[in-house]
Amino acid sequence: MAIAIGDKLPAATFKKFGADGMVDIGSDDLFTGKKVVLFAVPGAFTPTCHEQHLPGFVRHAADLKAKGVDEIVCVAVNDPFVLKAWEEQSGVGDAIKLLSDGNADFTRAVGMDVALTGPFLGTRSKRYAMLVEDGVVKDLMVEDNPGAVSVSGAEELLAKL
Repeated sequence: MAIAIGDKLPAATFKKFGADGMVDIGSDDLFTGKKVVLFAVPGAFTPTCHEQHLPGFVRHAADLKAKGVDEIVCVAVNDPFVLKAWEEQSGVGDAIKLLSDGNADFTRAVGMDVALTGPFLGTRSKRYAMLVEDGVVKDLMVEDNPGAVSVSGAEELLAKL
């Protein structure tokens, strides 16, 4: 069953490369006492994710933070090595945390997993965005089509803040 507005996010551990190598980032550290925009993509470097979804959040990071957002987080069912390369190539800097959910544990726990076996992508995340306050989902926008950004983009989220 998919997570819904008003639900508390499940405990999870994400992976990310830091200055000293790969680190674990726990959901408590990420969400407790914070207002967080979390968006998920089906895959790093895939056309819609790379050319539309992530760039919108990069462009509007300062606008989101001006509206009281403490962190902007992108989750993908990719390994941390791929996300490190995507972060470097996309130039996100400190504006957005790109976090690996490589085994799709968090993605499955929130009911956002999708089988994209047709295009040989395997289990991935649906494309969505949510506003999370102190670990509780306050708003949730899920795309019907993983190849489109119509309700889960930065502009749509900004309009709701």
